[in-house]
Amino acid sequence: MQKEVVLVLDFGAQYNQLIARRLREASVYSEVVSGQITAEEVKAKGAKAIVLSGGPAVVYAEGAPSMDPAILDLGLPILGICYGAQLLVHLSGGKVAPALAREYGQKELQVQPTAIFKSVPAQSDCWMSHTYQVSELPAGFEAIASTDHCPVAAFAQKEKQIYGFQYHPEVMHTAFGQQMLHNFLYEVAGLKGDWQTDNFIEASLAEIRAKIGDKKVLCALSGGVDSSVAAMLVHKAVGKQLTCIFVDNGLLRKNEAEQVEQLFRQELDLQLICVDAKERFLNQLAGVSDPEEKRKRIGETFIRVFEDEAKKIGEVDFLVQGTIYPDVIESGAGHAAVIKSHHNVGGLPDVVDFKELIEPLRLLFKDEVRTVGAALGLPSYLVNRQPFPGPGLAIRVIGEVTEPKLAILRAADYIFRSEIEAADLEEEVWQYFAVLTGIRTVGVMGDERTYHYTLGLRAVSSVDGMTADWSRLPLPLLAKISNRIVNEVEQVNRIVYDITSKPPATIEWE
Repeated sequence: MQKEVVLVLDFGAQYNQLIARRLREASVYSEVVSGQITAEEVKAKGAKAIVLSGGPAVVYAEGAPSMDPAILDLGLPILGICYGAQLLVHLSGGKVAPALAREYGQKELQVQPTAIFKSVPAQSDCWMSHTYQVSELPAGFEAIASTDHCPVAAFAQKEKQIYGFQYHPEVMHTAFGQQMLHNFLYEVAGLKGDWQTDNFIEASLAEIRAKIGDKKVLCALSGGVDSSVAAMLVHKAVGKQLTCIFVDNGLLRKNEAEQVEQLFRQELDLQLICVDAKERFLNQLAGVSDPEEKRKRIGETFIRVFEDEAKKIGEVDFLVQGTIYPDVIESGAGHAAVIKSHHNVGGLPDVVDFKELIEPLRLLFKDEVRTVGAALGLPSYLVNRQPFPGPGLAIRVIGEVTEPKLAILRAADYIFRSEIEAADLEEEVWQYFAVLTGIRTVGVMGDERTYHYTLGLRAVSSVDGMTADWSRLPLPLLAKISNRIVNEVEQVNRIVYDITSKPPATIEWE
């Protein structure tokens, strides 16, 4: 697929995915790569521009991550953010030193008229998070923005098209941050902006047809947004060559298996095989409490079920998965895997009995996946469905997973979700679910002492799941939900509400 590519060099930033996401919002394809990438690898990827991420290190400290200095000689437009900006100064002969006054949070930014600040007011808010800052600019560099305590909040080497921001333009707290990134792409780098959903679908269909040919293909269909969109994309490409396998692993929410079968078999007319593997999965999870071990066992059991079903169908060369770009970045995988070699996204085992994986969405963020799904004609209730983790309720039961615990969680989660929907908040809250903690506490019910489970409720607002804030649900609604759960669900006598953002927490508890 021919497209303009901007590389985001990762130096350990918590916002590296967010940078890439913001560039894509500006219709330019971005890819997160290691900060250790070489100049030759940059050229091989056909990069049109480079962004250096932030990071927790000090640029001049021993062992601090650096980059191939030859990249600076490629003639590509470069933007450094926070640590990335300091690294550009350090490698170009300037100096970085401890700030006299550390800056964290929202600060007032004063900018000078220049291409990267086109349509940005002279004063606006930016988001700072630094202890070190530029103390001396290299020859040929100039300061183009400042704050009260940071004289070089932004700099430029206009002849070489090198720019740096000490602040974070990618976060929403920087009022005109998206405009600044847009200006870097279009005013500085002169890009056209060719990353569009229609182009992605057209190119993907051609790639899928070329790869699969006349062979059979299976899709691991969970009924979630990612796997559903992947299934529809492959179905549109090869039609009846695709068979979808839906595995009821016993870790689903209430009524979920029935809903999936109704939609894909009867409404969308996909070839669908439903497999009841509840006992098989629960046996694999018996005695397991560690969340990573749960994920690995579930991932491997899924693959073994698919292998068994593939043998019943006949020779099947390809397996479709709904892997998306945040999965790839967070797993540390940099390239698509070929089956019978290592594949480390989603907890899959090292060896599986398929020729190759088809992961048509591995370049997309979650909201891009939703856009593709809508363009493919999937119903809006599915496209906008809240995320549900691949391991299902297994990672929402803290500790060992058993059927009695799952029954408690299903009932409580169903009440929580139904009350959110009854309050017409399902489109305002990005994700909401219940967690059965491993904690038992003393309670009083009917004048008798109880020693039952504490249930956690989690509701967050987000755009793409990379960052999230806890949702401020109305207190009367929370009171109603709590009252219903403790009265209708046995073995629960205490409800807690999670008010932690991401970061520092994750959205899921495990």
